[in-house]
Amino acid sequence: MSAKLTQRIGKIKPSPTLAITAQANALKAQGVDIIGFGAGEPDFDTPENIKRVAIKAIEDGFTRYTPVGGIDGLKDAIIAKLEKDNGLTYNRSQVCVSCGAKHSLYNLSQVLFEEGDEVIIPAPYWVSYPDLVMLAGAKPVILKTKEENGFKIMPTDLKGLITNRTKAVIINSPSNPTGAAYSFDELKALSDIFIDTNIYIISDDIYEKILFDGASFSNIAMANDKIKNQTIVINGVSKAYAMTGWRIGYAVGDTEIISAMTKLQSQNTSNPTSISQKAAQEALSGPQEAVYKMRDEFQKRRDFIVAALNDIEGFACLLPQGAFYVFPRVSDLYGRSFNDKLINSSATFTEYLLSEAGVAVVPGGEFGDDNHIRLSYATSMQNIETGIARIKKAVGALR
Repeated sequence: MSAKLTQRIGKIKPSPTLAITAQANALKAQGVDIIGFGAGEPDFDTPENIKRVAIKAIEDGFTRYTPVGGIDGLKDAIIAKLEKDNGLTYNRSQVCVSCGAKHSLYNLSQVLFEEGDEVIIPAPYWVSYPDLVMLAGAKPVILKTKEENGFKIMPTDLKGLITNRTKAVIINSPSNPTGAAYSFDELKALSDIFIDTNIYIISDDIYEKILFDGASFSNIAMANDKIKNQTIVINGVSKAYAMTGWRIGYAVGDTEIISAMTKLQSQNTSNPTSISQKAAQEALSGPQEAVYKMRDEFQKRRDFIVAALNDIEGFACLLPQGAFYVFPRVSDLYGRSFNDKLINSSATFTEYLLSEAGVAVVPGGEFGDDNHIRLSYATSMQNIETGIARIKKAVGALR
């Protein structure tokens, strides 16, 4: 019997970044030597102080249901973090803790978007944004940013896409996949566009702590109180604290929206894992030295991988300002071939690298820009050196 599935599930595809990682892992399990640049996951272990708090939570029997939207201790830690780091003031009713930042974005999309709404998404974009919007019945409107502008939104381009159907815009800074990060002045210029509208701004700040060269973080909610009231901040502990598997994210913003997200969550997952909540509370309120050490190591890797990629014929790679990704342009290689296999897209190039070089990267077409590929440098320097050497050799074999 063939299952009759809903139309909505037919509109989306599996996460390509997770699919690439699964494919690479499957090849490794078969004994194939693969260097993986696919996963957006820190290769560091969760800091010891965080693990100890989680262990104590288990020993103390903190293993039962909690309030749907998170325990008060974690909400208070989130509120304190936003006040200290961002100068933003919220209360508990404006915070909903979920099972990862992706879960927060899903809940938000389900309570905010519906048929007829448009959501502006700058490209290159994180692969899940369009699908989350489509799952809610709304239309993703793609804003193509330019490499010469550092892959950042230009105010004039944004104005040109706003219609009476525009419900929200998504800003991800630092960005996955480009590593672009907005300054306060750049965000202030964008905020001026929204000041006399009812358009919501979704600020995805998940890479907030991974900024390089001494840069300070800003999000658009910091522009002024009016814009703050229109902004829903999305964040979590996965990237900054190497806690991807703990699955804790959060949304902060308008009380009515947060209340609706909490109500929805009560009918899908209930509360996030009790133990993970205790661990996340420690992550946000405890010592931060491990975060800085990871950031500094990521910066060293960034400096190496950008220089190494730019040394490969046909590659052009901007210097990312944050996160742990590079997004080199490889379209100069399109039209070349290997053993009669034509390289004519980011997909065919990534297939070539996987099959012939044993290197897993993600095609830029999945992020809305087919001229590029994405590599995550959340892996060891040894893997980076070996992987880039393999890519250089593979490119040299193209004719």
